[in-house]
Amino acid sequence: MRIRARFKARIKRDDVEGSVTVLEDLRQRFEPQIRKVFHLYWRLVRSMTLGARAVVLDADNKVFLVKHSYVPGWYLPGGGVEVGETFLDALRRELVEEGRIEMTGEPILHGIFHNSHVSSRDHVAVYVVRNFRQDRLPEPNREIVATGFFDPAALPADTTPGTRLRIAEVLDGKPLIATWR
Repeated sequence: MRIRARFKARIKRDDVEGSVTVLEDLRQRFEPQIRKVFHLYWRLVRSMTLGARAVVLDADNKVFLVKHSYVPGWYLPGGGVEVGETFLDALRRELVEEGRIEMTGEPILHGIFHNSHVSSRDHVAVYVVRNFRQDRLPEPNREIVATGFFDPAALPADTTPGTRLRIAEVLDGKPLIATWR
């Protein structure tokens, strides 16, 4: 009874923050189960999953990060490579979808990393993007709830470890680590 009353109280909030809190609670509660279902599906239909992400740097070397609605933390923009798509096609598509970023030059391949945190079959290609156009920051939506350019020395506290590693490799010359972490 207490749980139901507490949940109803949150739903009755009419401010945006209250809605986000309810969605965040639901996401945290069901994320492990949903992730298992997706991984089972991927295992059945795909032998390996591929992703493309980018370290997008502006003229001041600030890095563009995104915050998803379905996982906690700040990430490099990017996503899965679809059947029939190249890494660069996927990167272009994801940068437009997540950040309204249009590449105006060729990105540089930073590395390909094994992402065992997601699945033993997942691999992510990371590119460095310095030449791009962005007319404005995107509006929050169902997938991306926040975006921004951040000083690498002052990243948000909940920036993921893998994201921090890739940024340090690109900007600080740290040695590449083959796993995403």
